[in-house]
Amino acid sequence: MNWSSLLNHLRERFAIDWHGAHGAAHWVRVRKNGMVLAKTTGANINVVELFSFFHDSCRLNEYVDDGHGKRGAELATKLRGSLFEATDAEMVLLVEACTGHSDGEVDADVTVQTCWDADRLDLGRVGIKPDAKYLCTAAAKDPMMMQASYRSSIGQQAGTGRQ
Repeated sequence: MNWSSLLNHLRERFAIDWHGAHGAAHWVRVRKNGMVLAKTTGANINVVELFSFFHDSCRLNEYVDDGHGKRGAELATKLRGSLFEATDAEMVLLVEACTGHSDGEVDADVTVQTCWDADRLDLGRVGIKPDAKYLCTAAAKDPMMMQASYRSSIGQQAGTGRQ
């Protein structure tokens, strides 16, 4: 897959600060969290990666933005086949993950849960320490995972305590 073409397209149309709380660095951390979690949860890696790029890609602001996940899912649906490939089953999961990622739900397919956890583990970037009761999977609730992802989200290198 040519991720650079997809990311270039998303950057060109991104309405808020590319370097802001919901921009590229966040997407990279969500992707990393998701890849780590998927090793344990068995989540569909293609969906997890696509989620990391699309879930906040259609935000209109950095604050309350109802509908941004649904807009991201709609954009993914439009770009499927031209900038990325996904099966029908993967698209169903991606749409659900994007649409519901900020609703606080925890019950879903394990791939959707992995997507939601990957995003929620990066809340430190906005001053919120993730709470296990809002996470879906045992892998995300693992104290080592929570600590490592939190440190990453606030800009600390894992294990050093330095920023």
